Amino acid sequence: MRALTWQSKRTVTVEEVPDPRIEQPTDVVIRVTSTAICGSDLHLYELFAPFLKRGDILGHEPMGIVEEVGAAVTRLQVGDRVVIPFVIACGECFMCEKGLTTQCETTQNRHSGTGASLYGYTSLYGSVPGGQAERLRVPYADFNATKVGTELADDRYLFLSDVLPTAWQGVAYAGLEPGDTLAVMGLGPVGQFVARIGRHLGHRVLAVEPVPERRAMAERYGVETLDMDDATDALRDLTDGRGPDAIVDAVGMEAHGSPGAATAQQLVGALPDLLAKPMMRHAGLDRLSALHTAFDAVRRGGTVSLSGVYVGSADPTPMMTLFDKQITLRMGQCNVQSWRDELLPLVEDPADPLGTGDLTTHLVPLEEAPEYYETFQKKEDGCIKVVLQP
Repeated sequence: MRALTWQSKRTVTVEEVPDPRIEQPTDVVIRVTSTAICGSDLHLYELFAPFLKRGDILGHEPMGIVEEVGAAVTRLQVGDRVVIPFVIACGECFMCEKGLTTQCETTQNRHSGTGASLYGYTSLYGSVPGGQAERLRVPYADFNATKVGTELADDRYLFLSDVLPTAWQGVAYAGLEPGDTLAVMGLGPVGQFVARIGRHLGHRVLAVEPVPERRAMAERYGVETLDMDDATDALRDLTDGRGPDAIVDAVGMEAHGSPGAATAQQLVGALPDLLAKPMMRHAGLDRLSALHTAFDAVRRGGTVSLSGVYVGSADPTPMMTLFDKQITLRMGQCNVQSWRDELLPLVEDPADPLGTGDLTTHLVPLEEAPEYYETFQKKEDGCIKVVLQP
């Protein structure tokens, strides 16, 4: 089959690779019909070379049609149309029963001290072949594959794999009450959905984003948008001087405006893997401008919810600010399987209240994935979300 593979920093190529097969009786194999490039994939493209090997198959936002079924699978059959969450979980362990599927004790990566295995996401999370490919093996398929209908287009369902539940969890963790104002840092795919979900739930939503096309998309959903300049003062000015009741940081570790950390990331990335791995694990730095803006701008007693990915182990944390302002901080990889029952009816609603059919800006063949990794990273050509069709 054809698959998008990592080769080196900023180099990905589509190659011929072996077809996946049933390895455990709880597996299925799907033919991928659509698969997206995620902002998290750009971290692999730019920063995570020490934890990747040449030929690793990337991607963790796929959907498709079941082609093979393991002997122990009871809820799926050949021909079913399914969306695959990026988190691989068993559905039966202590953590899964608590709804914390990203901490699944069956697929947890104890050798690296990390949580559940993820598709296409480095040796830290299991080195599981990803979904930017013509086919994908799905472990624990009865629990992980989300069966969907056949009448709606892929783009109405595809984002159940990651960005939509990630945004939903981010808003849920924000702990909003009726009448509260929500702010969003960043209007990439997750930030777009955070803003739409906030509006859908009846909140005023403010969003900070430097790219005009991304601001324009959010404004279609009644979101008030701001440029990055003086964001803290602007957010306070718009909220009676207090700041928003909650802020979702949908940017993460590669935020604009952090030149020192950006330089440190590049220097570590240039080291040989034997040196770079321990540096990233024990002295890694994130770009924290979006996060620190959130801490500064949120009102006293408010909540900051992190949907953007952070991996630094030596990040400076303004504990005095957090303590003095009595800020609640919630975060974590999205427990996708815990939110799908709430989200599936919204996705299938004919009115499409969250605009799942209005996020993709570039729909291209899998063979063009290398070009669009670069386009997405550079935010060129109005690129907000790229969907690949194998």
